[in-house]
Amino acid sequence: MNLSALKNHFKKALSEIYPSEEVQSFFNILSEKYLNLSRIEIALNPEKEINAEDFQKFNLAMLRLKNHEPIQYIVGETEFYGLPFNLNKHTLIPRPETEELVEWILNQFNNQQSTISNQQLLDIGTGSGCIAISLAKNLQNVKVSAMDISKEALKMAGMNAEINNVEINFFEADILKTHTLPAKYDVIVSNPPYVRNKEKTQMQPNVLRYEPGGALFVSNEDPLIFYRAIATISKKHLKTNGKLFFEINEFLAEEMCGLITDLGFIDIKIKKDIFGKNRMLACKL
Repeated sequence: MNLSALKNHFKKALSEIYPSEEVQSFFNILSEKYLNLSRIEIALNPEKEINAEDFQKFNLAMLRLKNHEPIQYIVGETEFYGLPFNLNKHTLIPRPETEELVEWILNQFNNQQSTISNQQLLDIGTGSGCIAISLAKNLQNVKVSAMDISKEALKMAGMNAEINNVEINFFEADILKTHTLPAKYDVIVSNPPYVRNKEKTQMQPNVLRYEPGGALFVSNEDPLIFYRAIATISKKHLKTNGKLFFEINEFLAEEMCGLITDLGFIDIKIKKDIFGKNRMLACKL
């Protein structure tokens, strides 16, 4: 079988499940992973012969895609903020909205570039490490730490730090049971679980079936449980004028502002994402 025939076989198998543009994207990603071919090379080499082993890899990937498994888990990697990240079932797939959170934090640092010296930053609930690693890569004089409840997630985050050649202090802790942190920080950031159980009906099957629910979902009764815990401990562990950044549930921006205000934070700002949704919050002590 040649590359052109494989592509047609792939498209036919998935055409009833995914839009054609998405199927093409899947094929490009798998071709780069399994055949080491770029998008341009795919177009220029339609007659390239595909051996039985590589054909089998594509067939297995097709079966997983038919079951709505995310392509990032199938290839075990993704890109975030221009950096490579390994992933597995213990880590969420990073979203573009979270890249915007990283950008917002970096802009805050850049606005006070002359004063950056030995500052400390903590990422709570780091998962794959995408926020902490992206910040560490772009903030050379800031000491970055990151915590998570999951041993497996921390292993993956550690691997990603090595891949991206950054030094981060990772530690295991459950923020709902943590009453003290290792240091005082200039910035604390978190993208905690914030999707209410009642919002599951709005989510795609690839998310519901495969991404770690513990990193996504909260009860309908107390959806701000993680924000309350993080903000409370941040009051004790942020330095004077220290800043707290969150990714938030678009439907709960008003409730978040109320919670943060009640806890004594000031200069509260809500920022919309590229889709026009209330997605980020920043405040300071």
